[in-house]
Formats: sequence, structure tokens, C-alpha cells
Amino acid sequence: MKDRYRIFIAINLPEEVKEELAGYRNNWLGLPAKLTKKENFHITVDFLGNISAEKLITIFKNTEKLASSLNSFKIVLNKICYGPLNKTPKMIWATGPKIEKLNLVPHITLARIRKWDWQKIEPEERPVIDEDIEISFEVNSIEIMESVLKKKGPEYIVLESIRLS
Repeated sequence: MKDRYRIFIAINLPEEVKEELAGYRNNWLGLPAKLTKKENFHITVDFLGNISAEKLITIFKNTEKLASSLNSFKIVLNKICYGPLNKTPKMIWATGPKIEKLNLVPHITLARIRKWDWQKIEPEERPVIDEDIEISFEVNSIEIMESVLKKKGPEYIVLESIRLS
């Protein structure tokens, strides 16, 4: 057993939503950006960081308590754009309206902008990414995830999937 775990709470996407979102990436292949692996598409509810094994038990209990207070709900994704909004772009993401019950604006990172290469592009030559989309899906569970950092990028492991009430 490890001493520390890099943990976040997430909403995983149905496979068909991942497929649909992955299709949009072909629109910006020339951009200085690292594409997110389709299998890593998710919505982060809360990034908790490096957590001790002892504290992980509390996180499981707290997440189960949160899940028991939530009914299934729908997420709508209506835009692909640069993120964070109104700042120097760091990502290309799919986003949608705020989910009030979680106090969360959902976003899914589709690609990460390579900062130094991006800055070499004249501002007026940078492509506009502001595409309206219509994707929605039902959320029936939330997951406690571990992020394992590797040379080829992070690997996400579901530690527990907790059904909503």
C-alpha cells in the first residue's frame, strides 16, 4: 500500500460522449496543444491532491454521504472554447451551464495549450475556438479517482464508483 495518493472526485463520461468529443479534436490539429487521451475525459468535481492512506477512508465516507444526497441529473455541454474563460488560454475544453447542486461549471479538457509555442503565434493569427455543441448525458454516479503521473501523461484509476440516490 502506498503512503500517498493523488486524488480527485469526478464524473466520468459515457463512452459515446467521449467518442463525440474526441471527434472535435481534428478541428485544431495544427494548434500547439497536447491532446487529452479520450479515455481521460472526465469532469472534475473536486481535486483533493496528495492524500494519505488514512485520510482516504474519510474521503470515501464523505463522498458516499454526498452521493446519497444527490439524485441522478443531466449535464449539458454547449460549447467548445479556450479555457479558463477570460484568461490566457491554457486548455481547449468542452463546457456547459453551471450545475447548481454541485456549485460547478462543468468542463472537460480536450487539449492543453503548449504555452511557449502559443506565445510564438501572433495574437491576430491565433485561431478562434468558439464552437456551439449540443451534448447531454445523465449522471448516475460519481467516482473517487487516483491520478498516477507517468511520462506519457496521467493515468486515471477509478478507486470507487458511488451510485447517486
